[in-house]
Formats: sequence, C-alpha cells, structure tokens
Amino acid sequence: MSIVASAYRPPWWLRSPHVQSLLGTSPMRRQRGARALRASGSRGEPVLVDAGEGVRLQGVLNRPGTAPRALALLLHGWEGSAESSYMRLTAAQLLQQGVTVFRLNFRDHGDSHHLNEGLFHSNLLDEVVRAAVQVQQRWGQGLPMLAAGYSLGGNFALRVALHGPRHGLSLQRVAAVCPVLDPAHTMDAMEQGLPLYLRHFERTWTRSLRRKFALFPPQDFDDATLRLGMRELTAWLVDRHTGFDSLDAYFDGYSIAGTRLAGLQVPADVLMAEDDPVIPVEDFRQWTLPSGVRVELARHGGHCGFLEGAGLDGYAERWVAQRLLQALPALN
Repeated sequence: MSIVASAYRPPWWLRSPHVQSLLGTSPMRRQRGARALRASGSRGEPVLVDAGEGVRLQGVLNRPGTAPRALALLLHGWEGSAESSYMRLTAAQLLQQGVTVFRLNFRDHGDSHHLNEGLFHSNLLDEVVRAAVQVQQRWGQGLPMLAAGYSLGGNFALRVALHGPRHGLSLQRVAAVCPVLDPAHTMDAMEQGLPLYLRHFERTWTRSLRRKFALFPPQDFDDATLRLGMRELTAWLVDRHTGFDSLDAYFDGYSIAGTRLAGLQVPADVLMAEDDPVIPVEDFRQWTLPSGVRVELARHGGHCGFLEGAGLDGYAERWVAQRLLQALPALN
C-alpha cells in the first residue's frame, strides 16, 4: 500500500469539514447531479436484480450514447441511494467516457423497502456480491467491470472486490471514497464529535425503519424503540435481526481495518480526507494493504465532500472516474 498526498485544494471558504460534508449532501448538489445526468443524454432505467435466496434489489441502469466500453457498479453510503448527488455526478462522469453505469440500491434504501421483509444491515455482503454478479451477466458480457462506492458503499465495494472472485465476479478495478474502515471507531467518532452527524443518521434511519415497519409490522417493535440513540438502536438491530451475538461482533463482521484486505487482488484506489468528521484518519495510517492499493490523502474534504467551488462540482466524482478508467487504457 502507498499513501500519497492529494492534489485536491479547495478555496479557503470550503476548508471547513462541516461545510464540505453538509454542502456535499445538500439539495443544491442533488440538483447539480440531476442536471449532469440530463446533460449526458442517458435516461435511467429502473431495474430489479435477483440477489439470491429470494432477495430482490433495485437499481438504476444508465447506458452511454455509444457502444459501451465498460460497465461500472456504483454503491452509495448508508441512508443514501442510487439518486444521491455523488452517485448521479459519478455516473455522469463515467457516461461521458462511454461506460455503462449501474447504480445499486442496498436493501431498504431508495424506494425499495417493499421488496424484502428482512431489514438491511451492513453485513449483508453476500446479496450485494450476488447482485453484482447478476449485473455483470446481464449488462457486462464482454466488457471490463469496474466498481466504486462512497462511505459505507466504499466499504462494500472493497469487500465485493475481495470476495467477489469466488462467486464468479470479475472486477478490473475498484475505487472508494471515505470508506468506513472500523465501524466501532466510526461510532465512537460520531458520539464524540459534532452532534449533527449522529442526529442526522438517527433521524434518517428511524424514518426508514418506520417506513419498513408500516409494510412489514414486526412483533418486537414499538415507538420506544425508535427513540433509542444510535448505539442502542444498533444494538437492538444486532440482537433481533442479524444473528450476531454482540454489537462488537457485528462491527467486526464488516470491518476492513488492519489486515482484513491483505488478500485483495483487484487494483484499488482510496480517497480520504484528513479532516473527515465521521471516519478517523488514523485508521487509514494503520491499514495493511497489498501493493496494488493506493491511498490518496487530502488535507481537506470532510466526509465525501471534496467540493471545488461555488458551482459545487466535486473532485471526488471526477477522481473516481479517472481512477477507474486507468483499467481501460484505450479510454485515457
């Protein structure tokens, strides 16, 4: 593994990690992403994917205007969706380069709560791998396949790259922006940091759970459950809906910290900000990775922000496209 300094340099008024993180997920950025996709000329096709064992996942397929040169799978962060601003903007960048893009919704994300009775949790890797295999078989025949993700989606993208080959998935390259490394440390960082991040995820997650339970009323739930804090609500989820014996075991199940990715064979690039308020940068400095992985560390950027100016264009979305396209010399 090599760690290199990033070329990303925001203007002075965008150097606050909180400004970066909040503007990065703002309605203005969402509209920016919608405009970029419209300008690409590609209309998104809603698609259902068989993820095995009766699980159905939902996604959006975008095809370029010319014969595709590659297929890219994009994975969003927790409580994001295929329509998150960074997903749209990354798709637009790749479409301009002749790449077919599939933006996958995790279970219970986007408009997919009705598709599966079981709740989403972060250890549901197998269904994401099986969905990726289905995407490759349906739209990637004869094409190089690439993958990228943001935050929890970055964590999933790297785990898919690690475990996918044994399921028949063939990836040429993977990119991750601010991936969750050690979930236990991320929980600690949110609890000890500015409360707005913890409150944001508590609010969006409980709203998602209310939607889910209106469709599939459980036997073990009441309004008092949704008033629990993040750690307590996660512990409830682990105890009732995951099969893990403890919160620590659950966190360890999807951690990619330390040596867990030492066996990764797919070339990978990771973009991280030193000032990320959600994911501790020290986890990256203690990471053990194979030589084919390159970590780019920016001084600023917040959590999945990396905004470049008042137009809210993002360095990260362009970076993802550029790094993935390194697997396709003819496109460079």
